[in-house]
Amino acid sequence: MSEIQRPGALYQQVAAAIREAILSGEFTPDSPLPSEAQLMTRYGVSRPTVRNAIAALRAEGLIDVRHGKGSFVRSSGQPVLTIERSISRTSEGNFVLPNGDTWQEAEEPSTYRTHTTKTTGRLLDLGEEEALFGCDRLLTDPSTGTRAMHRTLLPFEVAETSPLLSEEPGKQPAELYKLLTQGGHKLSWTETVSARMPLPDERTTLRLPDATPILHLARITHGSDGRPLILEELRIGADRAEVAYGITADKQPARRARA
Repeated sequence: MSEIQRPGALYQQVAAAIREAILSGEFTPDSPLPSEAQLMTRYGVSRPTVRNAIAALRAEGLIDVRHGKGSFVRSSGQPVLTIERSISRTSEGNFVLPNGDTWQEAEEPSTYRTHTTKTTGRLLDLGEEEALFGCDRLLTDPSTGTRAMHRTLLPFEVAETSPLLSEEPGKQPAELYKLLTQGGHKLSWTETVSARMPLPDERTTLRLPDATPILHLARITHGSDGRPLILEELRIGADRAEVAYGITADKQPARRARA
């Protein structure tokens, strides 16, 4: 039996001892923790104390409780999926996204009408309550089972520039890009990545373990004048995926010779 002789609540002491066993490699990634009865014997504490310690370690993200199977040490391995965020264009004028052939739609896309919020309005350079077409997709990667939530937001005033856009605002992003270029736009893109804890519906839909953050990618498609035309949002578990970007050196403008 391991002696618990540290300051603080008893469950915190037990949690610290289990944490040390995990970090030292005694309890290895993806392996089950000893049972509650075994932990009670090991540390000489009651069942409620062990359960409170496990709950604290779950909140830290060190332990994942699998219903019907027990508590497991979280994996420390690399993400199983690399998402490349580049865009290329063929000689025929079609746009190609690197992971476009990988993802499958887990259910029918949902197209709807909505309005800008303070956040989406800022990204689209619009005020609040401006009319938008929205399209939500739930995507899965068949090789790894990774889930992702994808949302496209298209302002009404942009959709109205093309009959095909206004009739089918829920088209795939690559198709939207093509329609915009056919309408005379020369497109460019900016993208930001942030990490945050998921909302309850995101955690359920993405099937995330306890204490797992999500990566939130926001891509803006800009027109010829730099005006935002489309906002795309991708949400995915940070334990499942990493994001890769190609980086090139921009050519700096030539310096003017001084007289």
